[in-house]
Amino acid sequence: MAKTPTQPGSSAAREARANSGVDEAATTAKPAAKATAPAKAGAPDAPAGRLKRLRGRLNAMSGRPSASYYWIIATTLALTCIGLMTVLSASAAESISAGVDPYSLFLKAAMFAVIGLVLMMVLSFVTPAVLKKLAWPVLGLSFLLLVAVLTPLGEEVGGNRNWIKLTETLSFQPSEAAKLALALWMGMILSLKGRLVGEWKHTLLPVVPVSAIMVGLVLMGHDLGTAVIVMGIVGAGLFFGGGSKRVLLGAVGIGLAAALVLAVFSGNRTARLSGWMGNCNDGLGLCDQAQNGLYALASGGWFGVGLGQSRQKWSWIPEAHNDFIFAILGEELGLLGTLVIIALYGVLAFAVFRVIMKRNDTFARVVCGSILTWIIGQAFVNIAMVAGLLPVIGVPLPLISYGGSSLVMVLAAIGIVLSFARTDPAADAEQESATISS
Repeated sequence: MAKTPTQPGSSAAREARANSGVDEAATTAKPAAKATAPAKAGAPDAPAGRLKRLRGRLNAMSGRPSASYYWIIATTLALTCIGLMTVLSASAAESISAGVDPYSLFLKAAMFAVIGLVLMMVLSFVTPAVLKKLAWPVLGLSFLLLVAVLTPLGEEVGGNRNWIKLTETLSFQPSEAAKLALALWMGMILSLKGRLVGEWKHTLLPVVPVSAIMVGLVLMGHDLGTAVIVMGIVGAGLFFGGGSKRVLLGAVGIGLAAALVLAVFSGNRTARLSGWMGNCNDGLGLCDQAQNGLYALASGGWFGVGLGQSRQKWSWIPEAHNDFIFAILGEELGLLGTLVIIALYGVLAFAVFRVIMKRNDTFARVVCGSILTWIIGQAFVNIAMVAGLLPVIGVPLPLISYGGSSLVMVLAAIGIVLSFARTDPAADAEQESATISS
């Protein structure tokens, strides 16, 4: 009888396995064992997987970060770390001269930096819809705080009454919160007006009267420098919101005239202007702070005298860790160090401007444009003041000068810009569904 033909090579393979002593069942079981191997290997990566899923959920709610998002975070961290380093160098000398702990101001600055950075990252996940809802409550709270400064709760420091004393060693400056509140509120109001904002009536009302009240409250505390910065924020908000050019030019003219009048009718401000113009009276020391700041910049040379080696910080420059901290930077790090600081502000400005250009809604443009003008404009005023290009008006250098209120509010403002530096979750969902359907 004929044999049933077998598959070529199958009998030979079975004979070879039998002769070699390899169990066929074990051989067939090996692929199953290999299939389960990846599951065991992936077990240690479970925490990374959970972190990835959490990041995916956050990005789904708030949008994915763009390239500008990381540039803003990098420059902010760099400027904050440089500020803490310089605050330690400048404040330690003054603290030793006063007989107190040389690390006290640095530790307070570090605490405020941590609080501000945490607040920045939290606000970076807040959506624009939530920010719009917060505009009115934040503006109302800042108004009440500015009014509280004029009550017995307020505290006068250096001739300016712009602080609220919380404890014996802790105080808060409401005018810093007013800057952020005005930026949010103007963005919400101008976005509701739409194209009507181009008409002079809609540009004027209600932004200009409300802003004038806020500026007036700041001026009642004799803080002209902060009032000038607030007026610049308001002007930037109207500009980025597409307001009437006639109202903008008129507001700028009125603001400059008011600042000049307030400077003329104040003895302290008149003395500062006189000293800036070269009419120094050695008996009164009108030019000591400005001149010693220039001496510090000049003695730094190209590469500086070294970290912590400043000589002008030893009671020669008043408030060396605050308004004139750029002079200490120039002395210790030299011209190249100051150029690096200016370059970091430039990169920050470019990244924020990219966010403004990519977001096509009025709310984002006004808020980010106002914050950009606040930070970069205040940095320009401070650096020009130290370099002798402007009179001494007493505004800190953002992210670098000592001051808890200023540092926390600037970091909070950057957190809001970071929220706009994320993509729109709704647009991402539409794009993803279109890709799946195609």
